[in-house]
Amino acid sequence: MNRNILIAIIGVLAIGLGAFVLTGNSPEPVTPLNAQTADASDIDTSSVKEMAIGDADAPITLIEYASFTCPHCATFHQNVFKQLKKDYVDTGKVKFVFREVYFDRYGLWAGMVARCGGGMRYFGITDLIFEHQREWAQGEPAQIAGNLRKFGKQAGLDDETLDACMTDGDKAAAMTAVYQKNAEADGIRSTPSLVINGKLHENMSYDDLKKILDAEL
Repeated sequence: MNRNILIAIIGVLAIGLGAFVLTGNSPEPVTPLNAQTADASDIDTSSVKEMAIGDADAPITLIEYASFTCPHCATFHQNVFKQLKKDYVDTGKVKFVFREVYFDRYGLWAGMVARCGGGMRYFGITDLIFEHQREWAQGEPAQIAGNLRKFGKQAGLDDETLDACMTDGDKAAAMTAVYQKNAEADGIRSTPSLVINGKLHENMSYDDLKKILDAEL
C-alpha cells in the first residue's frame, strides 16, 4: 500500500467515526485525521502497542493478520486459534502476535474498543468480538457502535473510559498507519493471513498449521 491508499483508507474511516459514539450520553466524536493532508510519516504511532501472548523467547513467532469483520477470521479464531493456544502458545512453543486489518470502519471501531482495556483485556475482548461477530456487525452505524460498547462493558470498562477511547482520533489515525506499515512490509492481501517465523502463509486448517509448526520445531 502506498501513501495515496493510506489517505483513502483514513478518509473512509474518518467519515465513519462520526457515528461511533452517537449512543447514550457519549460526548461528541472527533475526526481522526483530515484526509486531504494525511501522511503516514506525520503520524505518531508510539501509542499503538503490539498485542502478543506466549513466551517472548518461544522458538516460533506466529503473526496473524485479521479483520474483526471478516467471517473467515471469526471461523479461524473459533476453530484454529483456540487449539493453537492450547497446544503451542500455552506450552511455550509459540509466541502469538495479533495484528488488526482495517478493511472497513467497523473493523477499526472494534479495534479501538479491544485496545481500550490495554494488553490485559485485549484478547478477552477480541474473543467476544469474534464470537458474536454476526450479531454486532449488523444495523446502522450508531447501533453497531452501541453493540461494540457492550463488549467493553463486559470486560469491566466504564462509560468514561469507553468514551475516551472511542473519541480518540489521534489513536485511530495511528492504528491505521501501523496497519498500513505492517501489511505492506509483510505483503498482506487477504485475511486471515499468517506469518510464521517470517514466512507468509494463507488461511489453513489446524491440521495443516500443526504440520508447519512441528516442522519448525
